[in-house]
Amino acid sequence: MAMKAVGEGFGQYDVATPDAAGMVASLSSFGYSLEAAVADLVDNSVSADAHTIDVVFTWLGRDSWIAVVDDGTGMTPAELVTAMTVAARGPKTQRSASDLGRFGVGLKSASFSQARQLTVSTATSGVWHTRTWDLDTVERHGEWRLLHGADEETSAVLDELRDRATRGTVVLWRRLNGYHSDAVDGRDEKTQQQFYTEARRTEAHLGMVFARFLRGSRLRLTVASTPVEPWDPFLSNHPSVHRLPVEELPLGTETVRVEGFVLPSAHRLEKDEFERAGGPRGWLDQQGFYVYRRDRLIVAGNWLGLRGLRREEKYALARIAVDIPAETDVEWGVDVRKSSVVPPVGLRGHLRRVARQARRQAEEVLRFRGRIAARTHSGRLVYAWSVRRLDEQVTCRINRSHPLVRAALRPGAERKDVHALLRLLEETVPVITLRTMHETDSGDDPEPFGGAGPADADATAIARRIYEALVLEGYSPADARERVRTYPPFDQLQGFWS
Repeated sequence: MAMKAVGEGFGQYDVATPDAAGMVASLSSFGYSLEAAVADLVDNSVSADAHTIDVVFTWLGRDSWIAVVDDGTGMTPAELVTAMTVAARGPKTQRSASDLGRFGVGLKSASFSQARQLTVSTATSGVWHTRTWDLDTVERHGEWRLLHGADEETSAVLDELRDRATRGTVVLWRRLNGYHSDAVDGRDEKTQQQFYTEARRTEAHLGMVFARFLRGSRLRLTVASTPVEPWDPFLSNHPSVHRLPVEELPLGTETVRVEGFVLPSAHRLEKDEFERAGGPRGWLDQQGFYVYRRDRLIVAGNWLGLRGLRREEKYALARIAVDIPAETDVEWGVDVRKSSVVPPVGLRGHLRRVARQARRQAEEVLRFRGRIAARTHSGRLVYAWSVRRLDEQVTCRINRSHPLVRAALRPGAERKDVHALLRLLEETVPVITLRTMHETDSGDDPEPFGGAGPADADATAIARRIYEALVLEGYSPADARERVRTYPPFDQLQGFWS
């Protein structure tokens, strides 16, 4: 670190220039994952009004490379040098409404975390300008030597990526961390598989982070030639999603928009819908707040460290969208990687209240599989099992008031009633309720009689016995069918009662 004393007396000061090698090491250690680093580059493309962005993964063993290519407005030579300079624009720099940047270090810190060589080539009207950061050169000379142009191999790659385009920007990473090693062989299928697994993970991450941009024709984004599909964490168009009222929370002169969603349980989703709704990290880890800044997702599924809120399986269906203005970055503590926030003190109580409401309703959906609202007009619910928690002790008993149980216990009960009861008990073991009370995690819940849809012969036979038992107890045929229709699991099946 070079120092130069300036002035005299109390006003004297030292100009302390950071050591180039030390600064490189610091920027390389920001903790970016590969997918988060690529997302930072895509931010720049979106800010440059790009309509098409291609993320290219090319496997060449130790010479493998990754590039982000866009058709945005491009940069002049002066703008390119500014973009390549660390922190050339601070967080207080005036930015356009579409600019997703914050600190002016994203391109460099994201790139240095993944590669030893960063090359950017850009054009505004047919003439391409290129600059390169070679970290070996910076460390060897101890200076921020931003190289003009690119070496021969890199230039060949750039020519391929630009493909006669007259404007846009190419960001190219070479000498990738973890791959640029003599131990990596281009014929190593295991390492190659790992490389393209990271590409698929990046694709899923970008589909989540830039979902709002990908809807409609606003943006076209590909990863390894595969179109990125937007991932909607709230299943906004599904008819069984419960939306909480939108709240507009004041923060200084700005407004924070908050909307809670309670997703439907698995039996109301097709198999592929359920798997996709789980998101890149799975149902348990995707619950919580989703914080957006200028439509770009910052936090994906997190309770933001709010007191009394922790990730639990029974709240897996609760997701809350929070839109924060970029002007409130300081209040929210948006970090360099744009991957974490700290809620402002004045909003924490409101956020906690919305979260508790969403969590409470999510727990009810999980416990009763969304049946409560449909049955409130049908009188007291009758389940074959009764699960209770008393003094921290969970008990599970057969409900003796269930009509089929009463029929089976009646003196001289017919064998078919007993067999029907046994099958009903087998198919309605209260796994969901027990798991919720115990707060355990399992994805293997049985669906009674195979799940929602037309009832099979077994289910129909049991429903028939319940119907006949109700008629014997004095119910009219119509009332008996109505009550069968409200009994689990027949409320989710189709048959003579529906």
